[in-house]
Amino acid sequence: MADDMRDGVARPSPDALLESAERETRGRLKIFLGAAPGVGKTFEMLMSGRARLSDGMDVVIGVVETHGRKETEALVEGFEIIPRHKVEYKGRVLDEMDLDAILARQPTMVLVDELAHTNAEGSRHPKRYLDVEELLARGIDVYTTLNIQHVESLNDVVAQITRIRVRETVPDSIIDRADDVELIDLTPDDLIKRLNDGKVYMPKTARRAIENYFSPGNLTALRELALRRTAQRVDEQLVSHMQAHAISGPWAAGERVLVCLNEEARGSALVRYARRQADRLRAPWAALHVETSRDAARPEADKDRLAAHLRLAEQLGAEAVTIPGQEVANDILRYAAANNFTHLVVGSPGQPRWREWLTGSVSHDLIRRAGDMSVHVISGAEREHGAPARGVKAAAVRQPIHMWPYLIATLFVGGALGVSAVLDRVLDVRNLALVFLMGVLGAAVTAGLWPALYACFLSALAFNYFFLEPRYTLTIQDPESVLALVFFLVVAVTASNLMARVQRQAEAARQRARTTEDLYLFSKKLAGAGTLDDVLWATAHQIALMLKVRVVILLPEGDGLAVKAGYPPDDTLVEADIAAARWAFAHDHAAGRGADTLPGAKRLYLPLKSSRAALGVVGLDNDRQGPLLTPEQQRLFDALADQAALAIERIQLVADIDHAKRAAETDRLRSALLTSISHDLKTPLSAILGAAGTLRDYAGSMSEPDRVDLLATVIDEAERLNRFIANLLDMTRLETGAMQPNVSFYFAGDIVGAALRRASKILARHTIEVDIPADLPMLRVDAVLFEQVLFNLLDNAAKYAPAGSTVRIGGREEGKTLAFQVTDEGSGIPGSDLERVFDTFYRVRKGDHVRAGTGLGLSICRGFIEAMGGTISVENRPDRSGAVFTIRMPIPADTPNLDHQP
Repeated sequence: MADDMRDGVARPSPDALLESAERETRGRLKIFLGAAPGVGKTFEMLMSGRARLSDGMDVVIGVVETHGRKETEALVEGFEIIPRHKVEYKGRVLDEMDLDAILARQPTMVLVDELAHTNAEGSRHPKRYLDVEELLARGIDVYTTLNIQHVESLNDVVAQITRIRVRETVPDSIIDRADDVELIDLTPDDLIKRLNDGKVYMPKTARRAIENYFSPGNLTALRELALRRTAQRVDEQLVSHMQAHAISGPWAAGERVLVCLNEEARGSALVRYARRQADRLRAPWAALHVETSRDAARPEADKDRLAAHLRLAEQLGAEAVTIPGQEVANDILRYAAANNFTHLVVGSPGQPRWREWLTGSVSHDLIRRAGDMSVHVISGAEREHGAPARGVKAAAVRQPIHMWPYLIATLFVGGALGVSAVLDRVLDVRNLALVFLMGVLGAAVTAGLWPALYACFLSALAFNYFFLEPRYTLTIQDPESVLALVFFLVVAVTASNLMARVQRQAEAARQRARTTEDLYLFSKKLAGAGTLDDVLWATAHQIALMLKVRVVILLPEGDGLAVKAGYPPDDTLVEADIAAARWAFAHDHAAGRGADTLPGAKRLYLPLKSSRAALGVVGLDNDRQGPLLTPEQQRLFDALADQAALAIERIQLVADIDHAKRAAETDRLRSALLTSISHDLKTPLSAILGAAGTLRDYAGSMSEPDRVDLLATVIDEAERLNRFIANLLDMTRLETGAMQPNVSFYFAGDIVGAALRRASKILARHTIEVDIPADLPMLRVDAVLFEQVLFNLLDNAAKYAPAGSTVRIGGREEGKTLAFQVTDEGSGIPGSDLERVFDTFYRVRKGDHVRAGTGLGLSICRGFIEAMGGTISVENRPDRSGAVFTIRMPIPADTPNLDHQP
């Protein structure tokens, strides 16, 4: 950023200009963003599309979901609608947006509802947002809708608020690339009123939604998320606009805080103040360090302290930035103006006044030149002495002395001497000094500082001995020659220092680039890790690779620590190492080899911690004696450990959310079970108690047919209770994994006949058709479980089909499977419920009431069939109303060849 302004002349940011150029070749994307369903995103999208249509723009509808709302359906009229294409999925035909038809039609703009939608298998792209990206790449403008809970980065936050994890998400990059984001806002009270008025869902669904997802607290939290995400995108657009048009900021449309750090001890106080200031302003903030040529030569304690300040800023939520520069105040102001920071936090001058007169003061320069930026000058009462206490001895940085650089310097001087000897006849002696100067510069570039200084003095001696009168002595006769030699020596030393400094900076830049590349690749590896083991092994390997040490990682387990990963693999710890690891974890401080605490351990143990708590410890060792890590390696370890800790914390947070989700699901199932028991036990028990009480009190005065009828009622309701208890037990067996089918070979007709005999009473008012060919191959199933499945399907058919209708059960051979179908003549199953009917405790609503039942029968059917290696599905009859349940079982390869004798 600092390069965008030189000599007071503002220049557009190349990155911003490149982004603007890329947008010119793409279609424009506008997202109508809402906090929750029902706020009116689709309505506003259609209104905006209608406005573009009235302006003469070619606008078509790719896909719009009206959800039966009359106001939305009225807005669709007048648009050209691209017909959707059909995709067959699991025996069903789904309608999806026809991307190819839209591309062939090539409109100016297309309206695409529900950006987070997952396309059916067989579509070109798995997600609808990928369809939208292809449309944009072809130069077609897109209006689309999105709810805040579908934004990937907010998925965990929404799950914590609503206790519901949204599976369909879109990456944040979609919003970041949007040309416009329009927030469709509605207060929680207004949205709840719309729900109650039936403008979002059907009345019963709306009541359940208000009780769960659409509570006032949830809606308020989601609304804040939507407002903040929209404001964030608008802020990014403002910064990009200013950079692209070379506008010198800040524009105080939103507050942004920048804290300026150096190696001074009060940096931690500046960071904490900046965090408090950002919290008060509800503003984003960043920490900036301007790296000058003097930084490479600073003591290791100063480097450690600066790294600790930047690390603290990152842990407190700031973006830590390091930029190269020379004029610190100007570079800070350039960066702040380019990124629209409105508040600068700096430390008060800590040097004596006389030194400020000589070298200047960054704080005073910022105050004088800040313009519209507010400068907060902090005294930094919190002072630290020395580097942050690590409690670990640093290994000495080994700088082996090599002779070849001095040999190279000697060769450069020898070459300069040879060239000067040739030119001595035609050049003045003072010009020959320039030849030796070139030799010194060559030595500085190729060999470094000390060989260059060696070359300086060797050149001075050679220049004096061979070319200054009297020659071949070290005596200098002419006073001007003395002056020439002195100036030559000064210039040579100065030039060699400058060249060596440039070389050091280049080498430091190369080393920083390599380290940054390694850290970037490590972060990508961690981002792709889906399990804790993957994160730990990746961390152990990366630390071992970059620090050249052996690594073990220990995490809490029970009351102690256990080795979870190592590179190379090694889980053997002696007693001294175990004690050091426990101490390091308990006290959040280094222990073991080279540390102040328990230095007799084989390994050095360093805490692995996040901003919340200690997560574990990392043990390091190698074959050398003494301290393990140099100061530079210690700072590199901190960076690696911070990334690993964030990845571990992310995995643990996901596990915590999944645990909370399972707990919520358990509560839901428990509530459904209690509701089911209270209803389905009470109804048959009431009938049994009523019939038994009547028999007891009036048996003498009742006729025999009446007594038989009451006894039949008691038996029927008792059998109903027995079926209910059996279903509960079966479901318990399925959920606990105790279901172990006892399979053997059986004829299908035998099992079907047993199921029909058992269901004869509940099918008494229906006509039964059976079509089971006698030559069907034998089934390898658990006869009891398969009979229970058929019974549950027959019971379900009798429950939902009207009296006098036909219930049909048939079987046939389909390739390598046997298919059995139970068909009824009921009202069928709504399309949205075809997959949910097999969920536990789920019952399809027909009209204004629910048939008696627990919602367990079909769930048990799926569990039993899948336990025996088959599948079960449901679809509506194509010829008339009614449902068809289909069971498919594989034909065993070792089916016995038996003739079935009925």
